[in-house]
Amino acid sequence: MIVLQVNQLYKSFITDEILSGVKLEVQHRDRVALVGRNGAGKSTLLKIIAGQMSYDSGEIIIPKDIRVGYLEQHAGIDSDLSIWDEMMTIFNALRIQEQKLRQLEQQMADPTVYENSDIYGRVMAEYDQLQYDFKDAGGYQYEADTRSILHGMQFFPADYDKPIQSLSGGQRTRLALAKLLLSKPDLLILDEPTNHLDIETLSWLEGYLKGYDGAILIVSHDRYFLDQVVSTVYEVSRTKVSKYVGNYSAYLDEKAKNYERDMKMYERQMDEKAKLETFIQKNLARASTTKMAQSRRKVLEKTNWMDSPDGDEKSASFGFTIERQSGNDVLSIDDLKIGYPDKEISSNINMRVFREDRIALVGPNGVGKSTLLKTIVKDLATLTGDIRYGTNVQISYYDQEQAKLHSNKAVLNELWDEWPLMNEKDIRSILGRFLFSGDDVSKTVNSLSGGEKARLALAKLMMQKSNFLVLDEPTNHLDLDSKEILENALIDYPGTLLFVSHDRYFINRIATKVVELSGTGSFEYLGDYDYYLEKKQELEELAAMKAAATEAKSQETSTQTKSTTMIDKDAKKRERHIRRTIEDIEKNMATLDEKIIQFEEQLCDPAVFSDHEKTLAIQTELSEAKEQHETFEMEWLELNEELEQL
Repeated sequence: MIVLQVNQLYKSFITDEILSGVKLEVQHRDRVALVGRNGAGKSTLLKIIAGQMSYDSGEIIIPKDIRVGYLEQHAGIDSDLSIWDEMMTIFNALRIQEQKLRQLEQQMADPTVYENSDIYGRVMAEYDQLQYDFKDAGGYQYEADTRSILHGMQFFPADYDKPIQSLSGGQRTRLALAKLLLSKPDLLILDEPTNHLDIETLSWLEGYLKGYDGAILIVSHDRYFLDQVVSTVYEVSRTKVSKYVGNYSAYLDEKAKNYERDMKMYERQMDEKAKLETFIQKNLARASTTKMAQSRRKVLEKTNWMDSPDGDEKSASFGFTIERQSGNDVLSIDDLKIGYPDKEISSNINMRVFREDRIALVGPNGVGKSTLLKTIVKDLATLTGDIRYGTNVQISYYDQEQAKLHSNKAVLNELWDEWPLMNEKDIRSILGRFLFSGDDVSKTVNSLSGGEKARLALAKLMMQKSNFLVLDEPTNHLDLDSKEILENALIDYPGTLLFVSHDRYFINRIATKVVELSGTGSFEYLGDYDYYLEKKQELEELAAMKAAATEAKSQETSTQTKSTTMIDKDAKKRERHIRRTIEDIEKNMATLDEKIIQFEEQLCDPAVFSDHEKTLAIQTELSEAKEQHETFEMEWLELNEELEQL
């Protein structure tokens, strides 16, 4: 069933055309994403569909029985009620029904009604119908649903009585999202719902939206989130909208194929156009060939030539370099406690950062990730513990709040005042690479949008040429195109990275290590975000298995009594078996070590390296050998732990 149809939609602001001939369709239970650059018209299109903005021409068809719910990008609840009472306003009709049920129950308990069979029958009939309607509308579960969604949005029972006026802007946005999810519209329209959400909340939201019973139309710059949730992507670009089937990664693949095809067609057409123009120029003035030239000029004028696939959309273009290399040891943190004089946030933090590490710092909101970065760059003092910096380490810090960019200076002077020896032309050239051109360089810093401030901060970061970048949410305010360019620049960066990000796609592309921060310490995982999730789940499962084994062993001890002799005998028998198994595993690991060395030496051989098929076969065998080695290693560790317990 179609819940939304947009046909030939046009929208202009004065002389600027924003949307042209837009076609879009959403069916029941579709998960649709709108993607595109900042300013492409995504939010405008959502507002038009939600009925909050007019359009010039076209039609929007939404069936009468379809309820539409819309969350704006910077929406937040403004109410004098408490969190719980505000959520309950959604269910006013159900609560009135509930009160009516209680009243009918009191009537049925009244002896005078009970004794009159006619009145009692009417009351019972009304009660049965109302109870059925109440149950069918979710009357017996709306409070449980409310608690579940509030918990997912990080609001717990202790928060329920808090007045909404006391919440921060980010909390109010999360509460607005929770309220919209509770109302369960048939078409859920979300504009950047992942803002202000930590990774744990994002994961919960992904799971909730996957199972949502209605259709979803969403704008988000979180590519990991889009990959998990959506099955159709509409790209808004140069006033047009194009449809791609699949998640965000599938859209990227298809877009790349289309671009390559269109570029070839464009180049062929431009060659043909150039030949026509050359022929006309050479032959128009000659009497013998002028008719032929005029004929081809008509062809040239009537032909609908392709626009360049690159269009007039500009992309930032930058990279990060270093002035000098640091030592191998970049940063050492021991038993660090962070926070403020009146408030401790996290303690027992230990970390080692080596040259060319790419470390992602993750953890729930409020655990102290930004505080730790500010402590490392000396914007905050340590409470206790030790931070040591390596030889020749030069730190540059990217602040997610852009606190150091609030000034009345022009964009040009923001850079020129820090690098006064550079030519104005060179400063303008650098700003141009970050999409500041023409009159943009005369704008005051305070008047810039979030995305413009982010690009200006990245320009300053590039010019500093430091060998250790500390980045706090560097992808905030950047559109998808700018995020991709930043990722590529950081992948090629020859220095060391320590960053905080809620963008899991970004973490997967950049990170070689993940450090999870909690209120009681830090834990390091050697891999990207997906590896971190896998290992964390594995450790949790092992802990659960050990706890279950301990409980089972305790129950067995309480229900069965063995003689001391039998216990000792069984233990010794088990010990001998474990030691034999360990010896076998160590032999297998030694054999695999030799194989791995041989495979790695073969891959370094130029004769092998030049043979693609041979290299691929050896690489496959090497991967299998490493996986086997890791399996044996895990078994070896578990057996040694058991041996120590025996």
